Amino acid sequence: MVGARIIGWGTALPQKVVSNADLSEMMETNDEWITERTGIKRRHIGGSTATLSIESAQRAITMSGIDPSSIDGVVLSTTTPDRTVPATSATVQNALGLRCGAFDLNAACSGFVYAYVVAHGLISIGAKRLLVIGTDTLSRITDWSDRGTAILFADGSGACVIDAVSDGGQLLGWDLDADGSLEHLLYADIGGYIHMDGKEVFRRAVRIMVDSAHKSLAKAGLGIDDVALCVPHQANVRIIDAACRQLGIPMERTAVVLQETGNTSSASIPLALFDAADKGRISDGDIVLMVGFGAGMTAASAVIEWRKP
Repeated sequence: MVGARIIGWGTALPQKVVSNADLSEMMETNDEWITERTGIKRRHIGGSTATLSIESAQRAITMSGIDPSSIDGVVLSTTTPDRTVPATSATVQNALGLRCGAFDLNAACSGFVYAYVVAHGLISIGAKRLLVIGTDTLSRITDWSDRGTAILFADGSGACVIDAVSDGGQLLGWDLDADGSLEHLLYADIGGYIHMDGKEVFRRAVRIMVDSAHKSLAKAGLGIDDVALCVPHQANVRIIDAACRQLGIPMERTAVVLQETGNTSSASIPLALFDAADKGRISDGDIVLMVGFGAGMTAASAVIEWRKP
């Protein structure tokens, strides 16, 4: 059975860092209040969705050691394209010198897992090599006078090259979901800022993350005890802790980087996953659970068997 595996990855964060202390000079808040409620200490701000995507993608291509001309498609997950038209993936494709299909995908903070699963679908029908990117520049749609959202959102990017293989590949189980009746809980109108019902998002997020994770594990024929590392969407440390407790996964088996990155939406899971990989937290053959939620409200999870490039 045709499958795929990750053969290279890369990340990108803007140089500008905004600390909790910096935010305390802009609004009524402080480091202790933000840290206690979110787990975030710093966030990176700046750049465009295209420039960050190009940077992370170039690193992924370099790590993989492939000829860029062998890439059959670019799948860019983002909620913050640089233009209404064309898709930002076209800008990225051109800058990287690629000649292939390219399209944007918007599933909010679940987006990278959506893109990863969609890329596997393309490989199952004949694609050989794909570039999957998760990038968001949420600072552009954040009201920096709103304490409820300004302390959370930031910018970043993560990318990977996935290669077709004939042995079934890494992806063992997956789940994609959405409940459009809840879109009013977290949204941004065109030209407007993010609006969020924080308490209700928290309550719903934990529930749908746990549900999606169980569905993916069931499809993979695996249980919680098989999971070596959980990579959740980096929204809020309280959400991560609550979801992992309900799943029965201890925090020492969980990848968390939001203290340095904030909530980067589509970039959130790849930033955490590839940070763990770079630090040697994942061994060959380990079972990794990626799980997230986002505006929509969307949910997505994927169970993969990690293989070293």
